[in-house]
Amino acid sequence: MAVLRVKFTKTKRDKLAQVLWLLNWFSVVAGAILFSLGVFLKVELNKREEMMADRDIHYVPNMLIAVGLIACAINFLGGKICYDCVDTNKFMRWKLILLPYIICTFFFTFCILVGALMCYTMHGELEESLNQGLAKAMKFYKDTDMPGRCFLKRTVDILQMEFQCCGNNGYRDWFQIQWISNRYLDMTHKAVIDRFRSNVEGKYLMDGVPFSCCNTNSPRPCIQQQISNNSAHFNYEHQTEELNLWMKGCRQVLLEYYTYIMQSIGLTVLIIWLFELSVLTGVRFLQTSLENVVKQGDPDSESDGWLLENSFMETARMNLNIIKSLGKSNQIDSGNNGDPNINVPATSKANYGPDNVPPKPVSEAS
Repeated sequence: MAVLRVKFTKTKRDKLAQVLWLLNWFSVVAGAILFSLGVFLKVELNKREEMMADRDIHYVPNMLIAVGLIACAINFLGGKICYDCVDTNKFMRWKLILLPYIICTFFFTFCILVGALMCYTMHGELEESLNQGLAKAMKFYKDTDMPGRCFLKRTVDILQMEFQCCGNNGYRDWFQIQWISNRYLDMTHKAVIDRFRSNVEGKYLMDGVPFSCCNTNSPRPCIQQQISNNSAHFNYEHQTEELNLWMKGCRQVLLEYYTYIMQSIGLTVLIIWLFELSVLTGVRFLQTSLENVVKQGDPDSESDGWLLENSFMETARMNLNIIKSLGKSNQIDSGNNGDPNINVPATSKANYGPDNVPPKPVSEAS
């Protein structure tokens, strides 16, 4: 029994072909949107690639770009096919191509769904990449004289001011690294020497943060040195002075920023997937109804169109049997090694007569 059988008159078939022609052009625009979303996401990731570890997180934008380009090409061809299908004679030129086109479009539509799901599943990889990348950028914050790292101080400062964040997980991360270059420290000063000696790794650590961590909404001048020392500042309690510094870590803020982008892109891709699926369903109905018209021989007659000629279970069983038969034929071919006579049993000499002569047929013996 056919799945979703629908009866079409010639007028309905012509209208369906015209509507599908128009929808395919909309799908071309949807493909361009997919391409644009992929480029936008790739640019956003590249903007802060210094803050990310060397992990493969560009597979999602790369896939969106590829799927967008393929969508433009496939839907352009689909628009041409649907335009010609208004005329039954022109349909004959596409008859052999339509079924492979529908199968390829089905798998391509599945790729769109995969791309949408990827937008929701890369959260963990993105978080790990940001965690490692930010820790590395903070570690090299002081290396303003080293080639390849001299720009990191400016990049981290702009990031903290733009996203109103401080450190990787919080402002206390700056207490655990030396973020002031030795060239700006007086090595003859006793306090500096004592601070170097007090650390096992020989680093200049202090309870201070860069200026970019200062909260611009603070009612008092920013306190960025001796943050945890209440007696060093008048009327100051570092545990309650939440307006003094940005409280959120940059990893959390960047993750929220990229998660919002990914979820918005994922929702858009899902909507495009549903649209492409509806267009593909319409093309399938058009193909089956026109093939039945060709079988009947009357271009003005009514015809049935369906999504599947048999039920889902029967179609799955038929495809499974085809796959099994192909597998068996491949096993036979590989076992024969190309020799068609290898499995032909030879007459054994043990069955011969006493003179090693093969026995005569029954007709000759009689």
